[in-house]
Amino acid sequence: MTRIVLACAFGMSTSMLVQRMQEEAAKQGLDADIRAISETDVKRETGNMDVLLLGPQIRFQLKKFREELAPMGIPVDVIEMADYGRMNGAAVLKKAMDLVQPK
Repeated sequence: MTRIVLACAFGMSTSMLVQRMQEEAAKQGLDADIRAISETDVKRETGNMDVLLLGPQIRFQLKKFREELAPMGIPVDVIEMADYGRMNGAAVLKKAMDLVQPK
């Protein structure tokens, strides 16, 4: 199972995107646990994630989270603004999976 975590300022604005990603994962037959958390909960949740995607509103935290999670082998990136705005679950799921299983 791939554990995908989306972090945003309060963990709420990404909940609709999580739902779209879950629907896409089901269509593709992927075994994925996808959830949203607040940026303040990232450190506490490091043992429960394979990849961390940041909402565009907290992109300024990218360097900090990469430095914190790199020693654990957890890739971190920012969700593209266009994909976030359109709630493009397929594109965001692909990004997460590409980070976990680079080609």
